Amino acid sequence: QNNVPPAKWTYDNIAYMRKQLKSLGFAIDWSRELATCQPEYYQWNQWLFLRMLEKGITYKKTQVVNWDPVDQTVLANEQVIDGRGWRTGALVEKREIPGYYFNITSYAQQLLDDLDKLPGWPERVKTMQANWIGKSVGVRFAFTHTIQDNHSALIDDGKLWVFTTRADTIMGVTFCAVAAEHPLATHAAQSNPALATFIEQCKQGSVMEADMATMEKEGMDTGLTVNHPLTGEPVPVWVGNYVLMTYGEGAVMAVPAHDERDFGFAQKYHLPIKQVVQVSDEIFTELTWSEWYGEKTKGVCVNSGAYDGLHYEEAVDKIATDLKAKALGDKQINWRLRDWGVSRQRYWGCPIPIIHCDSCGDVPVPDDQLPVKLPEDCVPDGSGNPLNKLESFVNCACPSCGKPAKRETDTMDTFVDSSWYYARYASGFPSDAMVDAQTNQWMSV
Repeated sequence: QNNVPPAKWTYDNIAYMRKQLKSLGFAIDWSRELATCQPEYYQWNQWLFLRMLEKGITYKKTQVVNWDPVDQTVLANEQVIDGRGWRTGALVEKREIPGYYFNITSYAQQLLDDLDKLPGWPERVKTMQANWIGKSVGVRFAFTHTIQDNHSALIDDGKLWVFTTRADTIMGVTFCAVAAEHPLATHAAQSNPALATFIEQCKQGSVMEADMATMEKEGMDTGLTVNHPLTGEPVPVWVGNYVLMTYGEGAVMAVPAHDERDFGFAQKYHLPIKQVVQVSDEIFTELTWSEWYGEKTKGVCVNSGAYDGLHYEEAVDKIATDLKAKALGDKQINWRLRDWGVSRQRYWGCPIPIIHCDSCGDVPVPDDQLPVKLPEDCVPDGSGNPLNKLESFVNCACPSCGKPAKRETDTMDTFVDSSWYYARYASGFPSDAMVDAQTNQWMSV
């Protein structure tokens, strides 16, 4: 955009801002100034990345992400505005991209518990954080099937897994909905051009949960069926634009009589609706559903065979026990929190300290070779990450076997930089550690 190297543009702006702050006469200790784009700072990003890699906290996987086709990079959900990239305005696509992740979900319970250790924090802020972590206690279970892939192997071992907080309504399932990227959807689309087109349309949609809640719910029948785990009855499988592959199992059970979203979807596509919970003497009808729904949250099971007459907790316990006996499910805790994807296909960022070797695979850069320095003379031309074309950066020797290898060209999310600089400010700026003992006198901040 500025047709200058980002380094020059950044350092010029830092100098200009420093001059302004000094002219205002602020009492700032300028000996503690740092810039996260300087190698002496971001080498500790790389060092920490490698320590977390050793402990399994950093890992690599392929996942559906937001993709800006102009900037050619992954975007966080918060960087997608009305379906478009925050910077380019381009329509954001859903793509499966390999990248590195921080396993923050392993700390979900600790994060939730420690909200009670924040004296003086506004309750509304702690509530927002708790909702963001999003603990859900429910049952994970599988519908069974005999659907095979092109190699005559059962897709997902013949199981369609879902998670529900309302296992008491399992006998009211009349269809299942899967995400556009789900293996069953992909398989069905191979012989159904209309479904393939619909799936591509779904992939252009938002992946924000808030958008999912308000968007028009659309779907298409795959023509496939799965078997109810308790009754063996066939259940049709639909692709739904409101199902996220990155949330839970990428599939949901649908109980139109006891879920507002499912009810609207069933009405739109003329799918069966079966009441299996009763909270009063009133008989459920589609005409009175909107009034009845507001008070139906948890009641007594009806039309549910062996579970008739059971209240919510009793029904969930009995159903979970029966599913476990069939090796098709059990109680489980789910979290709204997702692991943090830190890979970005941008030039201006902290290089990820990984080397790709044909013989050794992905090899961590040794500590004595840190920092992996970002070349500061590149001028992006809009055709993607310039590091991919910079042979002097990409080409290197494998630290393990010495053979020719390639550097990782993804860089870290800039929030990695800003997630710990408060501690660096408080330290003595040691050259041999992220922080030192001086930091303790300023903690916690």
